[in-house]
Amino acid sequence: MTESGRTREWERERKVPLGVRNFRDAGGMGTLSTGVLFRSAALHALAPEDEGALRRLGLRTIVDLRSNPEVAERPDAVEVVRGGYARYLHVPVFEERRWPADQRELYPLMAERAGKAAVAVVRQLLAGDGAPVLVHCASGKDRTGVVVAVVQTLMGASEEEVLQGFLRSNTELGLVAGPPAAGATVAHGSLPVAAAHLERAMLWIRSHHGSVHRYLVAHGLDASELSAVRGAF
Repeated sequence: MTESGRTREWERERKVPLGVRNFRDAGGMGTLSTGVLFRSAALHALAPEDEGALRRLGLRTIVDLRSNPEVAERPDAVEVVRGGYARYLHVPVFEERRWPADQRELYPLMAERAGKAAVAVVRQLLAGDGAPVLVHCASGKDRTGVVVAVVQTLMGASEEEVLQGFLRSNTELGLVAGPPAAGATVAHGSLPVAAAHLERAMLWIRSHHGSVHRYLVAHGLDASELSAVRGAF
C-alpha cells in the first residue's frame, strides 16, 4: 500500500471530521508520522460532531494562516480552543487581504512570506505539548499548501509525495482545472492548484536560500531545533 493509501486508511479508522472542508492528515511521508500534523480549510462553521472529532484526535494546536480581516470576519468557532483543549496561534502569511490575483505571481510571494508560519508549525511539532497540530487558511489549499509542503520537505518527504498531497486539494474541494469564463470574477478559493504553483514556491525558496533548512533558519529556526527535528521524527 502506498503512503497515500495508508494515510487514507488511517483517516477512515480515526473518523476525522470530514465535515470540515479539505481536512486531512498531512503525515505519513518522510519521517513525519500520521496523527501529528493535519491541514484543512477554515474552522468558522463547525458542526458539533466535527468539534467532537477534533477532540478525539487529541488536537493541541491550531495555526491559522489567514489575514487579519479574514479572521475578524470568520473567526474559528471551535470549542477545542474556547474550552482550552488546544492553543490557537494566528500566524498570517499575509496580514491584510491583498495578494496577486495571478497564481503564478502569488506562489513565490507566499513562499517569501510563509517562513514565520512554517517555523511556528515546526516548533509546535517539537514542543512536548504542541502536537497534534492543525494548519489552516481559508480553503486549505494555497497558503496551507505551501506551509505544509515546507514542513513535509524538512521531514524528508520526497517531491512526489509532497506534490501528491498538495494536489489532493483539488479532489477534496471539487475543483476542476480550466480557464475561467471571459470577464468572470474568480475568487482564489475557487481556483484549482497545479504542480507548477508549488514548484514556483519551492524554486523561490531554493533560489533565495539554497534549501528548505536554510530558509527556515533565515526565519528563526536555530541549529538545535533542526537537530531536534531529525531526532524526534
